[in-house]
Parts: sequence; C-alpha cells; structure tokens
Amino acid sequence: MARTKSPGIRAEKDGSYWVDAWYRNQRISKRGFETIEEAHDWLVQAKQSIAAIEAEQRIPVTLDQAAAEFIKLKEEADAPTLKNDISMLKPAIETIGSLTLDEINNDSLKRFVSFRLKQGRKTKTINHTLGLIRTICNLAASEWRFENGLTWLDKAPKIKLLVEDDKRPPRPITWDEQERLLQQLPEHLRRMVLFDLNSGLREDVVCSLRWEWELKINLRKGLQISVFVIPRANVKGRKSERIVICNSVAQALVDSQRGLHPEMVFTYWRPKKGFDIVDVKHHKINFINNTAWQKAVKRAHLDDLHVHDLRHTVGMRLRLTETAERTQDVILWHSNSSMNSHYAIAQLREIYTALEGISIPGHDEESLNLHAMIRQAQIRAVPQKSHSNKKAA
Repeated sequence: MARTKSPGIRAEKDGSYWVDAWYRNQRISKRGFETIEEAHDWLVQAKQSIAAIEAEQRIPVTLDQAAAEFIKLKEEADAPTLKNDISMLKPAIETIGSLTLDEINNDSLKRFVSFRLKQGRKTKTINHTLGLIRTICNLAASEWRFENGLTWLDKAPKIKLLVEDDKRPPRPITWDEQERLLQQLPEHLRRMVLFDLNSGLREDVVCSLRWEWELKINLRKGLQISVFVIPRANVKGRKSERIVICNSVAQALVDSQRGLHPEMVFTYWRPKKGFDIVDVKHHKINFINNTAWQKAVKRAHLDDLHVHDLRHTVGMRLRLTETAERTQDVILWHSNSSMNSHYAIAQLREIYTALEGISIPGHDEESLNLHAMIRQAQIRAVPQKSHSNKKAA
C-alpha cells in the first residue's frame, strides 16, 4: 500500500484506491476505486455531506443514489416486481442518473423520454419508469431523512406521464391460424402453446409448471383430472395462490410429459454437439418466445402475433361460449375482490366445463371476423411508431 499526493487516498497493491481520511472528527473510508479521480471526487462529496449535516442543510442526492435506496427497500421486502423495476430504472440511470433529486422535473426528464422513444419503446414502458421516478421522489420528500432530520427532498415534483396512444390492440387467433401455427412449431413448443390455448396462462407460469404443484381430483365418477395449485411466488402480484384446471386437451398434454423430467412439466431435449449418441436428458424451458417461436410465426404468416395473444385468444373464446364473467376471471386470474381462494367441487366442474367448451372449434367465424375488423380499425388509429405495428397494419 502506498500513499498518494492526495491526502487521505492510498494506492492498493491491486491498482485500486482506498479513501481513508478524517474530517471534523469523523472517519471517511471506502475501498475499490478504479482511479484516483473517482476516489478524490467521492472524498470531496463525503466531506460536503458531513458539513451539510452539521449545518442542518440538505445534501444533494442524485437519482442514481436514490434509485439504489429504492431497490434496497424492494430487496428487503422481497417485492415481486424487483427484477422488472431494476430493468426499467437502468436506462434512466444511464441517461439522467447524475441529476440531483431537486433537478428532476418534466423538462429535465425529456432527455430520458426522447432516448427511449428513439429506441422504439412504447409509451407504456416509458411511463412505467416515470412512475418509478415519481415514487422515488415522493419517498425522498416524505420518508427518507438525513441524520439532521431533514428529508432528502424538500418537495416532490409533479411528473406528468405520457399519453399512451400507441398501445398494440390484442391479437386473438382463429382456429385456422392456430392450426397453421402449431404445424410450424417444434414439438416441445407445440405442446406448450396448445396447453396455453387451453388454459389461458401467462408464459412464465407455463414455463415454470412443476409436478409438485399437481393434485389429482375426482371431478365426477369416471373423470379424474389434474389441478395445479400455483404458489403465490409464481403468481403476478403474489396476492394469493391460483389454480390451473386441465380440460381434456390439457390433460392429454400433461400426461404425455410424465416421466420426462423429475421436476418440470414442460421440457425439451437436444443431442450433444459432436456426439453420435443421442442425449435424452430433458431441460427446463425458460421462454416460449424464443428463436423457434419467432421463426414459426413468420412461416405461419402471423408475424404480428405475440405469445400473450394466446391468452387473449382464450379470453375471447370463453366469451364466445358465453362463459360467466366470474368463471372467466378465475380462469384468467383477473384480480377480483369477490373471488374465493377455496373452491368447491361444483366450482371446479364449472371451470372444467368452460375450458372444455374451448377445446374444439366452435361456430364462431363470424365473431372472429368481426374481431379482426375491429382490430384493423384500431391499428389504423394507432401511430405506426414501431416495426411490429407496421407489420401488423
């Protein structure tokens, strides 16, 4: 370890720098700076912070620092949105992270908004980040305090969100389109997609479906079905456990997967490169929306189709079969305060009957054509800012 010309900064053997200084009877210490300039800047800021606290003044806090505190709170609370919040805040930190909280306003945020729009991001995505910044500022103005008792921010700014005029309309598929899509998918994805079209699950739940969640229920004499109880940790929002009831199609798919993997329901296998012997070890599938999916939708001439549209398709088909709205909510896991987490056999039969009603094509082509006409009108009304919207149009 060697001293540098800057008082309080030492050079470490690994080439990094260590701040170790005293200021107003307080020790300031931190290791791991890559350059002496970074160490010096941090030391100056630390001294200013101590001086400001003693003078009972607010210390300038950057958005980067405040975001780190926000993420720390999320981690401590084991928030289900943690990963998504980190992902959404990252581009903001990269563009405007050096702004102090008192410099944040609608004008200073324009640089970030412009940056994201140029990247082709939807206004809903940008608004998500703006909402997080607004929450951070509100916490800084109300809950987060310095040692002198002052809040990090005197008053939170009023951050306006963008008008969401570029929303992509839902894109349910017809039975003919479904058949075209299934023909183009590899076997492991074909099974997952068909299961999704008979359950209405989110992509991540289909991918994470586990055998330990399965229960065998005697629905009636001679009919035993699989019911999967999904833990709160795997449910969006983590409010409560949810159930997945298998109709005849979903049941056949689940049964065909038995014995392939000790934990996961849906898996894939592929031979090891360079080996003549086939490796039949099955692996977990993390996404339906992978390269194979993207190639398949193009070959099926469904370029504008998203995985989430499979869920929209289930919702549309349930409505076409005149399924009760309450039953639709249970199947699609829509938030509803009147829902009961305890299900009677009669309710399970009702859900099974509704799902069985969408397991085979119905006489709904006129309704489907009407949906297509409405969607085309919606697309024309949406500004064609994204490549996907242009292809859809």
